[in-house]
Amino acid sequence: MAIALFAAVTFAPGQADANENEAVRLWNARAVETLTNGPAAATPGTQFSPPVAFINLAIVQGAVYDAVNAIKGGHDPYLKGLKAATSASKGAAAATAAHHVLIALVDQAPVTATLTTTVKSAIKGRLDTQYDASLAEIASGQAKAKGIAVGAAAAAAMLANRQGDGRFGAPGFPVPAVPGPGEWRPAPVNDPNGWVRSVRPFTLPSSEYFHTSGPAALTSAQYTAEFNEVKSLGAASGSTRTSAQTELAYWAAAHPVPMTYTALRQVAASKGLTISEEARFYAMTTMTAADSLINCFAEKAHWNFWRPTTAIQLAGTDGNPATEPDPTWSALIGVPPYPDEPSGANCVFSGLMHSAKAFFGSDQASFSITSPGTGPGTGSTRYYSRFTDVIDDMIEARILGGLHFRRADVNGALLGQSVANYVDRNFFNCGPPGQCRQEGRE
Repeated sequence: MAIALFAAVTFAPGQADANENEAVRLWNARAVETLTNGPAAATPGTQFSPPVAFINLAIVQGAVYDAVNAIKGGHDPYLKGLKAATSASKGAAAATAAHHVLIALVDQAPVTATLTTTVKSAIKGRLDTQYDASLAEIASGQAKAKGIAVGAAAAAAMLANRQGDGRFGAPGFPVPAVPGPGEWRPAPVNDPNGWVRSVRPFTLPSSEYFHTSGPAALTSAQYTAEFNEVKSLGAASGSTRTSAQTELAYWAAAHPVPMTYTALRQVAASKGLTISEEARFYAMTTMTAADSLINCFAEKAHWNFWRPTTAIQLAGTDGNPATEPDPTWSALIGVPPYPDEPSGANCVFSGLMHSAKAFFGSDQASFSITSPGTGPGTGSTRYYSRFTDVIDDMIEARILGGLHFRRADVNGALLGQSVANYVDRNFFNCGPPGQCRQEGRE
């Protein structure tokens, strides 16, 4: 999942603060830009890679959900023990929870040559200014004070819960001393965020809770077919792709966090979600996305299967006479620095879309997903009427980009669906009998 700088805040300055019921949506947009924008962007951010950004976004949205749900009630909290008066301002609670967690996440981000202490200070200064603007639009009084208090408590509880969770741990994936046929090897980089596979999940019992069926055997007919498919369609030059297929490949190559959450905010607005419903929607989908990626990266380390680029260049070593090597072959899209099986993009897009489907109890929704692509002239927008149609596009896109064998894409989609189903069964549901009630329309 290649990184592209992409700011996607859909609110005019000052506009959304005037209505505290928009606080959850507004601060989701601010969290996305903070976690994904580059340090040199007009609105600077920490530029976390997709898996790292999703994990940290889940921390933000979990705190926002617990703060708002403590006031509204009616659904299981993520972390138990938070109490709040029903008169407390949900807008103040949401803004405070999001702001406080984001400040902490910026502090926790490792300093780099581009994410300097000066840039981090500028990011936090912007968040402080935005937070002041949010609170200024809420009438002073006990409701506001109580909202601020519960938001601060939710942020503190979430941050305490995530201490020692494995974020920013040891880099890289394990690599055999002498990688053999079918085994992944850095080409040339070993993922500095390989620690994602060891992060404590938000909902799953362990990071290796779900398992895929793994890649096809190198000498099998299925592997041969998938090898020839990606070799033909995914090449940087001389491919058999159509122009529409090339556009799809580039569409899928941008940072998925801005792409998906700009779309999900569209859905939340079009379906008229209340502030409480929207807080639960983002918590449910972000934690599903994060756990899909954590489990996905654990599976990548387990299977350690080579990428198509390596497989095609070294096909003469795979023991399969039906696979012809091409030592000069390269993929259309830059190859991420971690193993093939399963596809991370499909793990997370499937997890997100199945989670959204579960939240609404329906696959039907009208939305668009805009991508900046990987550079000038490669961006595009795709339109959807069903959540799960996005998954079909992503499966094809990663083959067209030369990044995955089809089996890795399909297995990633199945893993993401399994995580979404698990979260739907076990989290964010109605509370004890008598406490579950239809959401009021604030």
